[in-house]
Amino acid sequence: MIEDLKRRAIRQNDICGSDALKLSEWGAKHPFRVMAAAAEIREHFKGKLITLCEIVNAKSGRCSEDCKFCAQSSHYKTASPTYPLLSAEKIIERASIAKGHGAHMFGVVTSGKRISGKNDWKKICEAITGIHDLGIKPCASLGLIDKKQAKQLKEAGLFRYHHNLETSPSFFKNICTTHPYEEDIKTILTAKDAGLSVCCGGLIGLGETMAHRIELAMTLKDLDVDSIPINILNPIAGTPLARTPPLPPLEILLTIAVFRFILPAKDINLCGGKEKNLRQLLPLAIVSGCNSLMSGNYLTTSGRNPPMNLEMIADLGLTARWQD
Repeated sequence: MIEDLKRRAIRQNDICGSDALKLSEWGAKHPFRVMAAAAEIREHFKGKLITLCEIVNAKSGRCSEDCKFCAQSSHYKTASPTYPLLSAEKIIERASIAKGHGAHMFGVVTSGKRISGKNDWKKICEAITGIHDLGIKPCASLGLIDKKQAKQLKEAGLFRYHHNLETSPSFFKNICTTHPYEEDIKTILTAKDAGLSVCCGGLIGLGETMAHRIELAMTLKDLDVDSIPINILNPIAGTPLARTPPLPPLEILLTIAVFRFILPAKDINLCGGKEKNLRQLLPLAIVSGCNSLMSGNYLTTSGRNPPMNLEMIADLGLTARWQD
């Protein structure tokens, strides 16, 4: 079954949800065989190249949404920092540092449902242009955007727009109640219509099942997004999910492998929570199908020093380089 699904993935013949579920069930007993096949699919489409991205928490806290995992939600009392939008100069400075670390992309991330205010929007566009001029690909995660804003971001030099769905359509109501899933879908389609590359994925370990994760992967396949970030819950004190038990590392790796089977030619980017949840098995995430890593710190939690990621990639016989 694995060999058949691997060949279908390499030929980019659609793997249906029931196929993926059978793969995950078989892989729960034989995870390394599934991971090895996923590594072959990754190398077929991505070669031996691994891309790196870094982000800046450009505007923190006071978000009106009630996402149960988020330290920046105004609905919960956490130790997350709160501050207004950084200056364009400060954002560009952080991007320059990221480029020095070897990052190929740099994301400007803001809290809140959307950007409000002409001054903040102007600063963001200035920052995007400045990042572009550094020779690093600018990305942004600014919440909901409309057609005019998407066009302005494209004109400013934005390469990729990021907007996570977080989880599957059927599980979303358990995670967020302050906006409908359809709003997120609309923003993704708006960014695509503007000619932007789109980064869209989610968070695992929220209490969802493997079937929910496969449902999310199939949704992303239907949307034809370019990059899929996989985050793993890092429970934050003060949030409703603070006491959520961690996923076993092998289940995380199997999830990554199943995503690679479903989305064979896409970028799969391992992001937040990887260090805490995968621990000593972190390099196996690349073996399991990831071809991209978020480096450095995250929004409200610490990450891994960029030189360690470069060392890990080299030790795996791979190269940290942008794939055109």
